[in-house]
Amino acid sequence: MTWNLEQLSALLSNNDNWAVSLEPGCICLTNEDGLDAFVAVSGKQIIVQSILFGKNQVNDAAALNEEILKTHQLFPLTSVGINQIDGETYYTAFGAISSSTDEASLLVEVDTLFSNVSGFLDTYEQFIN
Repeated sequence: MTWNLEQLSALLSNNDNWAVSLEPGCICLTNEDGLDAFVAVSGKQIIVQSILFGKNQVNDAAALNEEILKTHQLFPLTSVGINQIDGETYYTAFGAISSSTDEASLLVEVDTLFSNVSGFLDTYEQFIN
């Protein structure tokens, strides 16, 4: 089976700790800590992404980028990137998984992203104004 947004929304809604909203082109998730993540199906993969902070909030981008390159492997299943969203630059955490993955693996991916976002924010807080 290849997942679509409606099926993903139904699956994710089964978790009582997540608020799920089906939006045009993606699903918005909010966990019990108030962290947001966005889920989208793109071809053969499902992308789970969360905004960490704006680039304009960073006090030393070169030092932060070096720290990310040295430490990101400490956070399983999640990478850090820089994305343009509505004309602004943001650091984001994201994971990708096959769009034909099983339910359990998909739920682990989302849960791990939320856990890692908290870890990234704690680890990189010295670089954020």
